[in-house]
Amino acid sequence: MRIIPAIDIINGKCVRLTKGDYSTEKVYRENPLDVAKEFEDAGLEYLHLVDLDGAKSSRIINHKTLYKITSQTGLKVDFGGGLKSDEDIRIAFENGASQITGGSIAVKNPEIFQSWIKEYGSSKIILGADCNHRMIATHGWLKSSSLDVIDFILEYEEKGIEYVICTDISKDGMLEGTSNELYKEILEKTNIKLIASGGVSSIEDLHLLKEISCEAVIIGKAIYENKITLEELTEFRS
Repeated sequence: MRIIPAIDIINGKCVRLTKGDYSTEKVYRENPLDVAKEFEDAGLEYLHLVDLDGAKSSRIINHKTLYKITSQTGLKVDFGGGLKSDEDIRIAFENGASQITGGSIAVKNPEIFQSWIKEYGSSKIILGADCNHRMIATHGWLKSSSLDVIDFILEYEEKGIEYVICTDISKDGMLEGTSNELYKEILEKTNIKLIASGGVSSIEDLHLLKEISCEAVIIGKAIYENKITLEELTEFRS
């Protein structure tokens, strides 16, 4: 199972939110590049980079931070947050993203999202299936829809999607464990590569996610709050 640490950016700084609520913003580090280098030094290979300014404004904002990280580390970065147009995705890839994640765009403008899958290939495009009580959420989690998360994933699996990040918003930033029952159901009903996100609080959570065959897990607040150390993650991977 791949370990993917997360960096969320607001105003160029490394922050975390709780349940996607912008009013809960907590700044952990001033320089995301320093954090990314620490992840790389610990032997980690991947990074989940979220442009929270972009998610709120519906266009890419923090592409310069993306470029700093991809040009000064060897991390494979998946980038998301506010990607809404062909121009946004072009900028993301030009600034070094290995993959991009689309969530709101896949709900609101499926034609564009499907065209990205065709143009860039399913290995480059991740479906962001962020949900609250199983219902898909959009616009940086500020809005909810009437789409069931599994129906949503199945629909895009038919259209060629291979990777899915599923974040249970009710768990995000709570450090209370992950949505294993939901993940089990997704893995039973689909054939996608599932990247679990939200609620990781301990190494035990990682073992449980590995047991149910998640392809990868994104870890954010647990690292910043020292619930899981980089040394523990290195040991888990070995």
